[in-house]
Amino acid sequence: MTHEEILASTSFFADTPAGALSLICAQAKTQNLQRGDVLFNEGDAPDALFVVLSGRIAIAIGNKPLDSRESMLALMESGDLFGELGMLDEGPRSAMARAIEQSSVLRIPYAPVREQMQANPSMLLGVIKLLATRLRTMDEVLADSVFLDVTGRTAKRLLELSSGNNEFVLPVTQEELAGMVGASRERVNKAIASFIRLGWLEQHDRRYKILMRDRMEIRAS
Repeated sequence: MTHEEILASTSFFADTPAGALSLICAQAKTQNLQRGDVLFNEGDAPDALFVVLSGRIAIAIGNKPLDSRESMLALMESGDLFGELGMLDEGPRSAMARAIEQSSVLRIPYAPVREQMQANPSMLLGVIKLLATRLRTMDEVLADSVFLDVTGRTAKRLLELSSGNNEFVLPVTQEELAGMVGASRERVNKAIASFIRLGWLEQHDRRYKILMRDRMEIRAS
């Protein structure tokens, strides 16, 4: 896919005219990342949004100065767009973005996007769609924190990370998984151990095999 096609496939740019997309892409640049590379930190002054071309990018909030733990808010994968909030409210970055594996992103400066939005007001429909999706996602995260215990949230995150496959390699570390669940690593490991003990799951290092997906799904609901 061309960069124009990739942007057009996102809700943010879905209502952008082809000519405007070409002008925006003309100023976009591909950025390659290794695991651990940070795109931006919480509190940084923003100047660009990003679309994942390959790999995975973690969006997280740190718990400093209390400790070094962080809460992973989202895992951005191929085709996902992020970093747009600063363009809309001109505030600092509300979270950090870090590659959790070898990744490639398309860096899109705010300036040409703003210019095309002024010339093509219909683009704002895409912004509204993306913000609505963000709100629904946060509502789901809030509901999970209220209605699911650590074991239930662990089951849900493992099912999400499996991408529908019964055998998969965990794409995050145990510490990162704990950040996604919103619990300590010890409690998350205890939950995984319970799934193994029940015969729902097998684990060998970072390789997992779901043996009883229906039980996992029930526990995650």
